[in-house]
Amino acid sequence: MSRDYDKMSTVDEIRARFDNDVDRFSNLDTGQVAAKSSAEHMTLVAEAAVATTPALVGGSPEVCDIGCGAGNYTLRLLREIEAVGGDAESARVTLIDLSQPMLDRAVERVAAAGVPMGNVTAIQSDIRGVSLGVDRFDTVIAAQCLHHLRGDAEWEAVFAGIGRAVKPGGSFWISDSIDHEHHGVRGTMRRRWGAYLESVDGVAYRDRVMAYVDREDSPRPLGYQVGLLRDAGFAEVDVLSVDVRFAVFGGVKSGDKA
Repeated sequence: MSRDYDKMSTVDEIRARFDNDVDRFSNLDTGQVAAKSSAEHMTLVAEAAVATTPALVGGSPEVCDIGCGAGNYTLRLLREIEAVGGDAESARVTLIDLSQPMLDRAVERVAAAGVPMGNVTAIQSDIRGVSLGVDRFDTVIAAQCLHHLRGDAEWEAVFAGIGRAVKPGGSFWISDSIDHEHHGVRGTMRRRWGAYLESVDGVAYRDRVMAYVDREDSPRPLGYQVGLLRDAGFAEVDVLSVDVRFAVFGGVKSGDKA
């Protein structure tokens, strides 16, 4: 689907909305309600990261949460690490988000979960402006944020940067909205998502959410993003869930196991 990105929300406009929406992103039990199956998708990301990335359980894992919001995905991952016998409190966590209020809440919650403040790095930035380094992280999470990328060059650059930043044998997991290749499927999935939103909080809620999503979001089809994962060095790619317009997927980087 062709998009006129010049007519879409700017980074500053998106940041301003998130600055005023922190509480909605701070519920670990429900996740982001507008994203269908959000709570289940948090669990899938956490379980897949731990199952594929032994270094997360081996002590002092390096974790990066892109578009961390209020920290839900990192908190769910820390819980999973503890559940399998790892030491979540030894984790070194890098949190990245456009919104400073979101970051402040995420840092507060991660610290309350037992991670020392000295182990938490908070970066207030658009991911397009962050250099993540090379072979730095055992796992990277990107939840409900990559859909703000625009043209092919941005998508390719961000995936390539994450690929460089993940250690060999490390993993990258995505939970996000997706587009669909065929206009008929796209329309069907949009109607189904609209019906879900209406069931959550009525017609006005549905219309409000769909309006800002149309202004802000430019997601890509799942197949396109899987191709970017492979191009970025993630040889073992798995799709964990697809529910209407939302998917969970990711992969393990080629090389020696972390």
